[in-house]
Amino acid sequence: MIIRTAAEADFAALAELWAECGLTRAWNDPLQDMAFALQGPASTILVGEGQGSIIASVMAGHDGHRGVLYYLAVKPAHQGQGLGRAMHEAAVQWLRARGVWKINLMVRSENEKVRGFYEGLGYAPNAVISFGKRIDA
Repeated sequence: MIIRTAAEADFAALAELWAECGLTRAWNDPLQDMAFALQGPASTILVGEGQGSIIASVMAGHDGHRGVLYYLAVKPAHQGQGLGRAMHEAAVQWLRARGVWKINLMVRSENEKVRGFYEGLGYAPNAVISFGKRIDA
């Protein structure tokens, strides 16, 4: 697998990957997320290519001191081969290069498989409650 920065030409394939992996929600436009992530220096999307197509991704960003990961995905046919770990490490390196020293991420509480994946990478639940509020029209 080759890991590189995503480009606008990758958006359709990324949206398909994220949907296939169950990461999209009706109220959240993945194409808007992609465009927003690639427009500034504080965030990026990395893609993993294998056999001429996108088979993995991760979105990384930071607020100046804490990093956040989103959309870490591996096509189901390629899961269990270490590609998720490789994408995670690429995102960690991207954040480290920008002086970030801590990563936060959110996993839906019912997603036991993904919770186990992150626990295997050394993550632990934080004793916090995540609040959210939509501020778009």
